[in-house]
Amino acid sequence: MKALIVWGGWDGHEPEQVAAIFKRILEAEGFEVEVSDKLEAYADKEKLLGLDLIVPVWTMGELSSELTQNVLAAVQQGTGIAGCHGGMGDSFRTNVDWQFMVGGQWVAHPGNDGVEYTVNIVNRETDSEPLLGGLEDFKVKSEQYYMHVDPVVQVHATTRFPVVPGPHDTNPPVDMPVVWTKTWGKGRVFYNSLGHHADIVDMPEVTEMMRRGFLWAAAGKQRAAAEGDQANNTSVYSGMQDNQYE
Repeated sequence: MKALIVWGGWDGHEPEQVAAIFKRILEAEGFEVEVSDKLEAYADKEKLLGLDLIVPVWTMGELSSELTQNVLAAVQQGTGIAGCHGGMGDSFRTNVDWQFMVGGQWVAHPGNDGVEYTVNIVNRETDSEPLLGGLEDFKVKSEQYYMHVDPVVQVHATTRFPVVPGPHDTNPPVDMPVVWTKTWGKGRVFYNSLGHHADIVDMPEVTEMMRRGFLWAAAGKQRAAAEGDQANNTSVYSGMQDNQYE
């Protein structure tokens, strides 16, 4: 299997270190891994179509319409995509096409870094068994991501808000998704909001979540190939960026 890791953007999320952890996980599972620190890695659409997995580790910045559509088209045709924290859920803040594919977007982390909170595992079945089956609830001291989330996602882990005081705490408590999956055409999408720094990604619980997410997302490529052109929708999503409201 072939995977592409693209890292960069805001250095505060330690993208190079996180990319190295992801490379280690993937190579241990037998992936042939290419790592790039350039968004131009998304320029070769045919190459992306030939991948089993794309792993974005890029916070903020901008992705051109052409490069966005290359990634979206590859995932739509079966290439999996999986990532964590701001490297996938806070990439390209003005890019609604990217957010539509991912299934959510970071909007706040009340209390900033250093908030202690619980991650609750939800044993939702994926491919006839729970994606995070066997994992226990655990505590983490980091940023607690408040997300705007697509209601279509399948949630596999949550965290309860509020933990710290703020203008949000006048609302009732809410269980915010931490780990979710969805599909984009024939492709599989996996997201985990944990991972503010490399030490959080390197926690055994988070590493195992990411390992399972990588394998699940990548496995969609073979399933899409087996199902052929009838799998899901085959029309190409053209996006909104070149057709803004008038």
